[in-house]
Amino acid sequence: MANFYTDNADLKHHLHHPLMEKIVALRERNYTEADKYDYAPADFDDAMDNYERVLDIVGDICGNTIAANAEAVDHQGASCSDGRAHYADATVENLDVCRKAGLMGMAMPRRLGGLNFPITPYIMAAEIVSRADTGFENLWGLQDCAETLYEFGNDEQRAKYIPRVCEGETMSMDLTEPDAGSDLQSVMLKATQKEDGTWVLNGVKRFITNGDSDIHLVLARSEEGTKDGRGLSMFIYDKRNGGVTVRRIENKMGIKGSPTCELVYKNAPAELCGSRRMGLIKYVMALMNGARLGIAAQSVGVSELAYREAHQYAMERRQFGKAIIEFPAVSEMLAVMKAKLDASRALLYECSRFVDMYKIYEDIARERSLTPDERAEMKHYSRLADALTPLAKGLGSEYCNQNAYDCIQIHGGSGFMKDYACERLYRDARITSIYEGTTQLQVVAAIRYVTTGLYLDMMKGYAANGFGGVLEPMAAQLAAMTEKYAAAVAKVTEANNQAYLDFMARRLVEMAGYIIMGYLLLESAKVNEAFVKTATVYTKIIQAEVARHTDFIDNFTIDQLAAYGI
Repeated sequence: MANFYTDNADLKHHLHHPLMEKIVALRERNYTEADKYDYAPADFDDAMDNYERVLDIVGDICGNTIAANAEAVDHQGASCSDGRAHYADATVENLDVCRKAGLMGMAMPRRLGGLNFPITPYIMAAEIVSRADTGFENLWGLQDCAETLYEFGNDEQRAKYIPRVCEGETMSMDLTEPDAGSDLQSVMLKATQKEDGTWVLNGVKRFITNGDSDIHLVLARSEEGTKDGRGLSMFIYDKRNGGVTVRRIENKMGIKGSPTCELVYKNAPAELCGSRRMGLIKYVMALMNGARLGIAAQSVGVSELAYREAHQYAMERRQFGKAIIEFPAVSEMLAVMKAKLDASRALLYECSRFVDMYKIYEDIARERSLTPDERAEMKHYSRLADALTPLAKGLGSEYCNQNAYDCIQIHGGSGFMKDYACERLYRDARITSIYEGTTQLQVVAAIRYVTTGLYLDMMKGYAANGFGGVLEPMAAQLAAMTEKYAAAVAKVTEANNQAYLDFMARRLVEMAGYIIMGYLLLESAKVNEAFVKTATVYTKIIQAEVARHTDFIDNFTIDQLAAYGI
C-alpha cells in the first residue's frame, strides 16, 4: 500500500522544525481547548502526533486513491452541460473520499467544524495531494478561499459558510474577466445594491478555477462611475441562490480535472464581505498571497513526482548493458532535480512557518489586544512572509517546470508518449508559473525586498547561525555569493534609473532566492545529514547562476536597453 506521507522522510523533517513549538502553542492558545473538544491536543507532542496521523491519512488516500485515479481524470476531464460544470467520475470519487475522511477545512477553527491545523501541516497536505493529482489540489485546497472568508467575513458569515466548507463543499475565487486578467483594477462585473440593502451581481467572469463551486468569493465593482481598484468590493455568492451559469469550460493543456470556467452572472444574489471599496486593495491581495503559497506547494508536489518518476525509470531502463542511471549525464540530471526539489521545499516551509506566525497573531487579535511585543513579532513575520511568498511561488514553479522537463528527457522517447505519467505531469506543471500571478509578476512583488535590503538582511541572518564541518566550505561559497549579490544590487540601484532597475529585477530576485534557498538547505543539513548531498549539488548550481547574473549586470550599460526595445 502506497503512502505519500510516510514514504517521504523529508516531510517529517520540515514538520518538526524548532519554530513549530511556538506556532502550535499559539494556534492552540496554550492548549486550552482540550477541555472543550475531545480531539484537541493537550500539549505539543499530542498536537504533532495528531498532525502526523492526519497527514498519514492524507498520504494513504493520495497514494491509493487519488494517484490511482489521476490518469482517468486526465483522460475524461471536466465537462459542461445545461449551464453547469461536471467533474470527471474519478474526481467525484476523490472528493467523496476526502469528505468522508474529514480532510476538508483542515485549517479552520474547531468551533466551525475544522481541525484547527496551522498553515504548515495544511500546506504539507497540499503538497502531498498535488503529487497525487495536480489539478485535484485546486478543488481540495480551495485556493485559500476559506481562510480569506474566515479572515474578512463577519461572525454571521463565518458561522454560515465555514462549517459547510468543513463538511466538504467547495469554493472558488472569481476574479478575472475577459478584459481583466493580471490587471484586476479593470474588473467591471457590476455589484448593485437594492433598496432593501441586498446586493446582486451582473457580468462575466473568465478563467475561474473550479468556477461552479458551492461558495464563491467574487471581486465586483460596487462604486458607480469608478474605473480603478478603489471602486471594487468583495462579495460572497452562494450557488444555492442561483443566478450564475457556466457558459463554457476552458479546454486546457493540463490540470484537466479542475474545471476552469467562464461564468455569467445575472442578478445573482450576493453578500458584501468586509468593507466596501476594499475588495482589491486589501482582501484580494491577502487572498492571492494565500493562493500563491498553495501554488508553491503544488509546484513542490509536482517536482516530487517528477523526480520519483525519473529516478525509477533511470533505475529500470537499461541501455548498452547497464541501467541508464549509471551514465553520468543521467545521474547528474537526477542530482540536479533532487537539489531543486529540496531547495524549493525548504523555501516553501520556511515561508509557511512565517505565514503561520503572523496569521495566528492576527487571529488572536480578534479575541484580545496584542501586547506590544506580540504586535512587533506579528509585523516582523508578516514582512518576512510577504518577502518569501513571491520567491516560493515564482522560483518553486520554475523549478517545477524544469524538473518536469528533465523527467521527460530522462525517459527519452518514452517520455513523449502517454504511456508514462511524465507526459501528464509535464502538461500539469506548466500552469504553475502562470496562474495566481506569472513568474514575471512575482518578480514585481519581490523586487522591493531587494531594494530595501530585506533579502540581504535575511542572508546575513542565516549566515550568522554558523555552519561548521563539511558545511563550512559551502557556507563560505554562499557568503561570497552574497557579496556578489550585494554589489550587483548596489550597481543597479545607484544608477537611479527605473527602466534599468525593472530590466535587471528578475536577475536580482533570482539571485536573492537562490542564495536564501542555499542557506535553508545548509540549515537542514546541519541537523539532518541526508541533506548534505543536495546542499552540495545546489551550492554548485547557484554558484554558476549567480556568476552568470552578476557577469551580465557588470558588463551591461544603460544605453544597451534600447536594443531590447526599452
